[in-house]
Amino acid sequence: MKPGFHQRMLNGYFGDPCLFIRVPWEKRALQFDLGDITGLSASEIYKISDAFVSHAHIDHFIGFDVLLRMIVKRTAPLNVYGPSDIAARVQGKLRGYTWNLIHDYPTKINVFAFDGKKVTRSAFRARNKFRKEIIGETDAEDGLMLKDPAFRVNALILSHGIPCNAYSLTAAVGINIDKDMLQRKGLKVGPWLTDFKKLLRENPRSDHPVVIEGKIYTVGQLMEIVRFSKGQKISYATDVGISRRNVDRLVDFVKGSDVLYCEAYFLEEDIHRARERFHLTAKVCGKIGREAGVSKLVPIHFSPKYKDCPERIIEEAMEEFKK
Repeated sequence: MKPGFHQRMLNGYFGDPCLFIRVPWEKRALQFDLGDITGLSASEIYKISDAFVSHAHIDHFIGFDVLLRMIVKRTAPLNVYGPSDIAARVQGKLRGYTWNLIHDYPTKINVFAFDGKKVTRSAFRARNKFRKEIIGETDAEDGLMLKDPAFRVNALILSHGIPCNAYSLTAAVGINIDKDMLQRKGLKVGPWLTDFKKLLRENPRSDHPVVIEGKIYTVGQLMEIVRFSKGQKISYATDVGISRRNVDRLVDFVKGSDVLYCEAYFLEEDIHRARERFHLTAKVCGKIGREAGVSKLVPIHFSPKYKDCPERIIEEAMEEFKK
């Protein structure tokens, strides 16, 4: 079965940690952290509908300017999620520019700030020269940041000396097409399948019509070609202080992930530096993946200290993970 989300880490082990996830059935993308995103094409950046920021250190937020430049005339809003100070950080970015010629632009940026108990929503609109508007608050003790018919994104506040969010993306259900059954029914692969999958995620009635090459079918008639699977779970955690509380809470949060992208900033032999700098070691990264029962662990965000030996980080993390 093909995975529903198309995932790509940017910038290698030593660059800014940024995870780009394309949602193919909606022609949109989710971005986890906004460091250096220039490795994405213009069309990929334009597709980013939601950006999940762990914290506003420069290597996790400098790419906001690149994203803003690309979507500044886009009709669809940009949604930015982050810890409790994220609205102030976005506001600071926007105040750095002059906006006297944008009153007729459709641009809107929604910002969702999570403090561990509630989400505060703000908006910045081009028509108001990106002045901050407070929209309201919602309870979010479970960390729910985004609920879509096809997936949800939850956040967990950890400590990096400052609040820093980890994120988990969970698909509601996997929808796959049985190609053999498709052929038996005399149907061809085409763009209609993308629309059909999207329709299924919206829970249509069995008599809902589906048009294929000019012929009308019902959802019920097409269910023989559909195979459902467990929803995919992808988790992302970086810049996490190496404390027992952080580790225990992160293990519980990412439990059962199909893929966990987790920082492995220092080797265990440099654990004193990890504690000083509020980062994980590769060994602890592996331990988190193992105890959480994740299917695949991807160590990310290595200290430049190990530029000549990244394999040591990988080996330490994977040795612990596979115990």
